[in-house]
Amino acid sequence: MSAPSEPGWTRFFPPAGWLAAYRREWLPSDAIAGITLAAYAIPVSLAYAALAGLPPQVGAYGYMLGGIGYALLGSSRQLAIGPTSAISLMIAATVGALAGGDTVRYAQIASLAAFAVAVLCFIAWLFRLSVLVRLVSDSILVGFKAGAGLTIIMSQLPSLLGVAGGGHNFFDRAIKLAGQLGHIDPLVLTIGAVALLLLLLGERLLPGKPVGITIVALAILVATLLGLPALGVPITGKIPEGLPALALPTFGLLEFDDLFPLAAGCVLLAYIEGVSAARSFAAKHGYPLDVRQEFLGLGAANLAAAFGHGYPVAGGLSQSAVNDSAGARTPLALVICSVTLGLCLLFFTGLLTNLPKAVLAAIVFAAVYRLVDIRALLRMWQVSRLDFCAAAIALVSVLLLGILQGVLLASIASIFLLLARASQPNVAFLGRLPGSGRYSDSARHEGVEPLVGVIAFRPEASLLYINAEPILETVLIALRRSPGIRLVACDLSASPYIDLAGARMLHDLYDELASRHVTFCIVGAHAQLRDLLRAEGLAEKTDSGQWLRSLDSVLGDDRVNIAQGGA
Repeated sequence: MSAPSEPGWTRFFPPAGWLAAYRREWLPSDAIAGITLAAYAIPVSLAYAALAGLPPQVGAYGYMLGGIGYALLGSSRQLAIGPTSAISLMIAATVGALAGGDTVRYAQIASLAAFAVAVLCFIAWLFRLSVLVRLVSDSILVGFKAGAGLTIIMSQLPSLLGVAGGGHNFFDRAIKLAGQLGHIDPLVLTIGAVALLLLLLGERLLPGKPVGITIVALAILVATLLGLPALGVPITGKIPEGLPALALPTFGLLEFDDLFPLAAGCVLLAYIEGVSAARSFAAKHGYPLDVRQEFLGLGAANLAAAFGHGYPVAGGLSQSAVNDSAGARTPLALVICSVTLGLCLLFFTGLLTNLPKAVLAAIVFAAVYRLVDIRALLRMWQVSRLDFCAAAIALVSVLLLGILQGVLLASIASIFLLLARASQPNVAFLGRLPGSGRYSDSARHEGVEPLVGVIAFRPEASLLYINAEPILETVLIALRRSPGIRLVACDLSASPYIDLAGARMLHDLYDELASRHVTFCIVGAHAQLRDLLRAEGLAEKTDSGQWLRSLDSVLGDDRVNIAQGGA
């Protein structure tokens, strides 16, 4: 579902709709969901902030403020907003180079990126650009997610193994990690492996439960009792107490051409992932989702995060699944989650001091390993090699170039693959189904009766500048292979649109057929096609009265002298 749920101004302010219909019995479900989501968000936000190269509390700021922003303007009732693994890694890979080693500037640029994401989201909403995101195919997304998952896993392996790591992309990191395997810290490895095993078991045996926060609490307890920090185990360290101070981001840090690619990549990632998740929950619960409004919700979430010194946030499937399975009925659950996180930031951050970083790495690992969908890749290989190639391009580009460049290259590749598909449409050469007045593709159906002296073809796509010439060449090749042709019929019933190049192709086909003394007719043209054909002068070359008729009625017309097989 994608229709707006409310008319008038309330369409742009969803709380006016769901608050008016709110039922008192929903409050316990939303409260439980909000607290459960906060329990999930605490370890994940700390882990993703570390992945992004930012102080751990910044991740919590994103969940707390982003959730409030989205609750005000988002149209999904279950989508949960916060830092995500892919965006966190994108920030780490991009902002580090822009900050030049200055940690203060690093945090300022990350917040400025969130502000830029908000601006781009509002522009996208204003100009209705949700249609552009549809150009990124599902196969591209499968490859991108696999590449992002592998890259993130590789980035976390050094923390799990207790080595320094390093490198700029997946392969560089893998080579450096291989050279450090002799320096693995057995204690750190044990902590990370046990935490990862418990997380995976909890995911399988206790789905929807706050397993992550329980493991974090156990890890802190064990680290404190056994004195693990004194043994050299890296820990989170002291997390500042208190709520973020709201302030404008620091402008003027970057040139537009440095900031725009990062912000555009974040918008693309955040919108695609968020809308995909939101659609699944909207369909499950039977309410409409306004995909255009999602730009406003995402923009409000990132604007709030930017004012609270956070970094770009998005709606993620895993956190939204936690919110939904805990019973969320409305976005009020996000507000309750934000209040819970605020209380934790005020009073309980001191408890997180001795949290081993290996546990945070295990949390990230457990959250992203499912991004590598081997089954989907194998199915593409079996069903559609073109889709597999699209996924492979996205996967390799992310591994080689990183998240930001990878997603941008994958988006460009998606557009070119779309054009490549459209440039080679199927041209069905028709035969008559025995005993009927219906016609079908001779290459796909056995037993169709050939048309004697007639070539009837049906382009199974719009006639556009990118495919007009291949269609013309295909028909002329069939003409050369079929002597004695007296009539060529173009069935446009499967062509929803035609542009000027397509009309010119029909002119060229007519001229070529006229030079061979072959009659040309057009049938099955829709209303818009007939208007353009008439405007382009094809009514002077073909019988416009036949444009609306069926192929069978034209071939059976007494005015066309067709031998047996076309009757």
